[in-house]
Amino acid sequence: MEWGIVGAMDISGSGMRGYLGSYLHQLDDKGRLSLPSSFRREAPEGPLVLVHVFPDALTLYPQESWAEVEARLRELLRLQPQSRPFVLRVTANAVEVAPDKAGRILVPQRLQDAVGIDGSALVVGAIDRIEIWNPDRFTAATAPSTADAERYLHHVFG
Repeated sequence: MEWGIVGAMDISGSGMRGYLGSYLHQLDDKGRLSLPSSFRREAPEGPLVLVHVFPDALTLYPQESWAEVEARLRELLRLQPQSRPFVLRVTANAVEVAPDKAGRILVPQRLQDAVGIDGSALVVGAIDRIEIWNPDRFTAATAPSTADAERYLHHVFG
């Protein structure tokens, strides 16, 4: 399967753009990952939040999207105090990362290990966030299912 940048699109009509496409990249020997140039253009200045919440991928949130997640976490704690261990697990696995001048972010080794990234990483646009995958796991997780495709195609695309 070929991977390449597709780009970004305006998802709200207000200038907020979404992340689309995929890009295969190598982590360097220090664990730094270069973000695709189209993703860097869409990311606001300042740090991003990198977190491991889904089993096979890391998720990179721009501050605006992460603020929405934080609000939902606070609401969850307020409505369901027994969710505290879950919220702590999420926040303990989150780290702020700031792209350097070359557009690279540092992916901590513990997070690389958690999702099986060993050198190659697939950087995938997921509309309001970016996901970082082991390329083989991404291929397996997104393998088409005819039943799913039929159900979702018509719902999304009419």
